Amino acid sequence: MADVTITQRDNGDKGAYYAHVAGSKSMGRLTWVEQDGVRVAEHTIVPPEIGGQGVAARLVEAMIADARESGFKVKPVCSYVVAAFDKHPEWADVRA
Repeated sequence: MADVTITQRDNGDKGAYYAHVAGSKSMGRLTWVEQDGVRVAEHTIVPPEIGGQGVAARLVEAMIADARESGFKVKPVCSYVVAAFDKHPEWADVRA
C-alpha cells in the first residue's frame, strides 16, 4: 500500500476527503453531502496514476473513523462505498 495522507474539508452541508500519495501530484477524493443529519457518500474518485494502491479504501476508512469519532451516520451511495460496507459488516454501527 502506498504512503497516503488523508485530509478532510467540511463546508457545512458538504465536504470531501482527499488522499495525497507520496511522490504523486494526483489526488483521490471521496465526496459527501449532508441530508437530514446523515452524510451521503456520493463519489469516490481515484485517478489511474495512483490507482491499485489502496487509496479508495483509505478514503472510506477515514470517513468511517470520523463517523465513529463525531457520531454521524454514513449513507453509502457511491458503488465503491456500498461494496466497502458490504465487505465490512463491522461498520454497521455507522451505516444509515
